[in-house]
Amino acid sequence: MKNLTSKQKILIVLLAIIIISGIIVTVTIGLKFDLKYEKSQKIELNLKKEFEISDIKTITDEVLKGQDVIIQKVELYEDMVSIISNQITEEQKNNIVQKVNEKYGTQIKAENTTILSIPHTRGRDIIKPYIVPFIIAIVITVAYMAIKYYKLNPTKVVCKTIIINIIAQLVLLSIIAIARIPIGRLTIPLVLITYILTLIGLTSQYEKKQIEIKKEENKKK
Repeated sequence: MKNLTSKQKILIVLLAIIIISGIIVTVTIGLKFDLKYEKSQKIELNLKKEFEISDIKTITDEVLKGQDVIIQKVELYEDMVSIISNQITEEQKNNIVQKVNEKYGTQIKAENTTILSIPHTRGRDIIKPYIVPFIIAIVITVAYMAIKYYKLNPTKVVCKTIIINIIAQLVLLSIIAIARIPIGRLTIPLVLITYILTLIGLTSQYEKKQIEIKKEENKKK
């Protein structure tokens, strides 16, 4: 800490505050998830004819006011619609069926339409497919850094690269937790972008230090 500038010390304190705050939010409130991964309910309506997602959305906007909704076409001929929301009551289900029947002249019976419960997807299950590829990428990157910047002390390069990457990811996850950004399809791209930007920053530092070492070596010659 003695060799650090005042700006670097302020940055370290700021990052520590962000990480600690993120941990507190995660432990007390928990992370926020996209509706796709959150505990939710679903109904499926077989229209037996072509339909427009926009028409169904208009209906759900009216019946499920203020609720997040996922609308998807299912079945081979896309004549069945799946409607997912945080909660769908019997009354809401009946209203949706009625309005779909009015819109498309279908004869769907509300009593034959079941509200299905979808369990919450755990965060570890979301990231599980990416763990091994990410570890492999880190190992290859760290090995490359150690070889390319061997004059900077390979052990220090390896340790710094790993530690800085861990801190960067912790800061990202803390910001996601604090800002209540939903965990979903954008999470992994954000992790990758953070990883790439961190490597670019580290590479820039290593290059500058290596150039300085080469200059010193040339002076001695």
